[in-house]
Amino acid sequence: MKLARFTHSLCCVAICSLTMIAPLQAQNKNVPNAADSDPQRLGWMIGTPPPADKLIMQPQSNYFSFPKLRWTVCHIRELLPTQQVSRGLGAPAPLEYALDDNIDQIRFMPLGGKSLMNWEQSLAANYTDGMLILHKGKVVYERYLGCLNEYGKHAAMSMTKSLTGLLAEILIAEGSLDENARVNTIVPELTGSAFGSATVRQVMDMTTALYYSEDYADPHADIWQYSAAASPLPKPPGYQGPDGYFDYLKTVKKAGQHGRVFGYKTVNTDALGWIVSRVSGKELTDLLAEKLWQPMGAEQDAYMTVDGKGTPFAGGGLSAALRDLGRIGQLMLDNGQLNGQPLFPASVVDSIKAGGDKQALAQAGYKALAGGSYRSMWWVMHNEHGAFAARGVHGQTIYVDPTAEMVIVRFASFPDAKNSKIDPTSLPAYQAVAEYLMSKNSGAGE
Repeated sequence: MKLARFTHSLCCVAICSLTMIAPLQAQNKNVPNAADSDPQRLGWMIGTPPPADKLIMQPQSNYFSFPKLRWTVCHIRELLPTQQVSRGLGAPAPLEYALDDNIDQIRFMPLGGKSLMNWEQSLAANYTDGMLILHKGKVVYERYLGCLNEYGKHAAMSMTKSLTGLLAEILIAEGSLDENARVNTIVPELTGSAFGSATVRQVMDMTTALYYSEDYADPHADIWQYSAAASPLPKPPGYQGPDGYFDYLKTVKKAGQHGRVFGYKTVNTDALGWIVSRVSGKELTDLLAEKLWQPMGAEQDAYMTVDGKGTPFAGGGLSAALRDLGRIGQLMLDNGQLNGQPLFPASVVDSIKAGGDKQALAQAGYKALAGGSYRSMWWVMHNEHGAFAARGVHGQTIYVDPTAEMVIVRFASFPDAKNSKIDPTSLPAYQAVAEYLMSKNSGAGE
């Protein structure tokens, strides 16, 4: 239990998976609403110096608890060591604007709801920190709330996984990575672990059979040993476990047959991060800069948290600017092209949009995503619009709707880590905006 308490805050930032991280706050009916929990209103870290009761610092066990997390998600690098994802020295690729003031009033029925909600109300309901909508390549909506402004960066959480998966797909398309290769032929150090006998594709789609538990209620769950290994802080006295993400991966044992069942486990992305780094010969942060951030003309550097050995956290360590993740979404919508020039092959997006094993995901019980699948660490909706998404805890989303030619990027700091609590007022809202944009164009004779 002592180790679990020590590593709890590290786990909150270092895991960022789709499991419950802050259950006590989420179950509390007295949780303050978005306005009352606004970091500016609460005065977190304001002053020279801030008052003692307004400090959010490291090490401490609650900097990722609600409502402090509403400040933390914009200030990760003040609490943990990071590596830069460089945008390079060139000018950013400009974004065109065609703002639409009517979007706030678009109404929709939440899943399981009894009364209509409008778009603006949904922002508050989901503790939104930043919202961007692009339609046909132009920004039609942009809002900053909570801890975020247009100059800031926000934790992407498990959307990081989707970028790691995207890099893997790019390497596959370029011919330097074989999706059918066994992992131990690329990373021999994983031969004795569960990952060694899995294929790269099974790791990418999280259909590996792992003896690994992310049950936060169990003080003996594997998640706590993983968190202790990943901690960039000095290990506590007497610690004799693995040191770093890669060391921990060597200890994960096999449980069953690979390729049959989907299991959302962050360690898969750590393994994929090792794979793409080994194949490319580059640190994940450098590869992300080379393949995406620099050629797409990002406005700002991003950054990623690292373990005690400087290994970037492939499963959830990215913090980035809202508009730059909008550029990622637009690249996915445009099949890897920027201004008519390919940044990566269209086959990359085709592979992701095709989706994975629907039955494998169905067994995992994601009710709001019924009929969906998981492919290359992207969530594929298989709805009429062919939508697919990058998703992260507390409400992070890049939602790509090819039919509506729409990209939505949301940063949020929802009290509960589970997106299942947010989907009922998010997924129908995204669909409503898509239909509005399509009908608007139809009415204009386009």
